[in-house]
Amino acid sequence: MELRDKKILVTGGAGFLGSAVVRTLKGRGVPEKSIYIPRSKTHDLRERKVCEEVVKDKDLVIHLSAKVGGIGFNRENPATIYYDNLIMGAELMEAARKAKIEKFVAIGTVCAYPKFAPVPFSEDDIWNGYPEETNAPYGLAKKMMLVQAQSYRDQYGFNAIYLLPVNLYGPGDNFDPVSSHVIPALIKKFVEAKESGSPYVEAWGTGTPTREFLYVDDAAEGIVKAAENYDGRDPVNLGSAFEISIKDLTGLIARLVGYKGKVRWDTSKPDGQPRRKLDVSRAEKHFGFLAKTSFEDGLKKTIGWYQENKSKPSFSV
Repeated sequence: MELRDKKILVTGGAGFLGSAVVRTLKGRGVPEKSIYIPRSKTHDLRERKVCEEVVKDKDLVIHLSAKVGGIGFNRENPATIYYDNLIMGAELMEAARKAKIEKFVAIGTVCAYPKFAPVPFSEDDIWNGYPEETNAPYGLAKKMMLVQAQSYRDQYGFNAIYLLPVNLYGPGDNFDPVSSHVIPALIKKFVEAKESGSPYVEAWGTGTPTREFLYVDDAAEGIVKAAENYDGRDPVNLGSAFEISIKDLTGLIARLVGYKGKVRWDTSKPDGQPRRKLDVSRAEKHFGFLAKTSFEDGLKKTIGWYQENKSKPSFSV
């Protein structure tokens, strides 16, 4: 697909990942006027009429909008997370199908994988077990877009693809302690502890689980490459092929921030999924995607962005 001549809907386009995708599209030569970004304050994508409105006269839909948070947010809001993500995906894809959209790019989540999937996670194992409990409502709601995409392809010949990005991080991430993921949560804690002179920082769980992280600009590049070059029915992982324990991640962020105190592990808090690392060979094979940003470089950029922006009046956490 040549994107420069397409009218593109990017749901969630003003968000963390969405902003990076929009930047990447513009870098491909897509005019700003050809990219439409509905905002949640005015466009409730759980409503069928709203979905029908936003897909009208579009050629490509990239569905990034999601109700999402970290472990604590997931535990407190499982019903909201399940319903909002399920309905947004179902209504938007149905509206796109009826409007004869040329292509639909559905963004899933690594949370869709079974809790004890063999590592590295292969796309072929996505149905071989139940997701980790704190992630299940989100992961299953998002995984229904895979079922819908494949069903619509089989019955209607609708070109819908499904991508599975691993945990993302980078400048512009969500640093709200109520809903943030592990990297921004730790960055915020260590920066504040250094500034206040706190002798320790509290971290959740045991530190033993491992995670793979993908820099947000790399994720955006993978999504746009897939929009351009992938038309298959099979789900595709987007990752960095780099795995690190939460304990080592915590130590690395502390070092990069320059924090000299101790870390206290609150083992009453959940660890989440034991391991997360993706098999990323399918993305390389089908549309030539490989992550380029080293993890330490990505963390330095993220920490620097937070330190520069946290005191600005428009930056609210």
